[in-house]
Amino acid sequence: MELPMTATAVLTARALLLDMDGTLVNSDAAVERVWRRWSERHGLDPDEVMKVVHGRQGYASMALLLPGRPMEQNHADNARMLAEETADTEGVVPIPGAPEFLASLRGLPHALVTSADVPLSTARMAAAGLDLPEVRVTAESVGASKPDPEGFLKGAAELGVAPEDCVVFEDSGAGIAAGRAAGMTVVGVGSRAAFHEPDVVVDDLTRVRVEALAGGTIRLHIG
Repeated sequence: MELPMTATAVLTARALLLDMDGTLVNSDAAVERVWRRWSERHGLDPDEVMKVVHGRQGYASMALLLPGRPMEQNHADNARMLAEETADTEGVVPIPGAPEFLASLRGLPHALVTSADVPLSTARMAAAGLDLPEVRVTAESVGASKPDPEGFLKGAAELGVAPEDCVVFEDSGAGIAAGRAAGMTVVGVGSRAAFHEPDVVVDDLTRVRVEALAGGTIRLHIG
């Protein structure tokens, strides 16, 4: 599949909203281990399950995979899954360029907007050797999972920036849809993102350069 051309892309923003898994942190190995075990427990095809789970909170994935199951069961199951994921950080590493990218954002408005909860996001960022942004929107902060735009809209509000002045960095279909629904420009990170039509796509964060301009504008050089 051809990626959208990014060689000359230049974007401007007043704030950046960053997904975690697949965008800043490569946690695919841990995600696969936990969700494949869950798939086997429920007699589901693990490969089909993996097509659904990226970017969503666990209970929302379960609602799609086990339609008709009471939502309270999904929430209880999700709590167990989050504990499993938090304890399993083997193979969790930064996306290439993530340390430098986050360092370049110091002093600039940005937030983490993740479907992980506080313990999981803290564990995975630490395992990857990445500093947590000061502003964080986690699973506990929202009532609806991506692809609902609530998390990104909340991140923008906490930073005091209009949605249309935010750029989202995402890897998953659910996350890209959430950013688009929030009225934001979306940069897709990695091969998974290319299938979901973000505004631009980069292989990883080594392909992004951040420039702070006068008046609070952030210029992003992509590609």
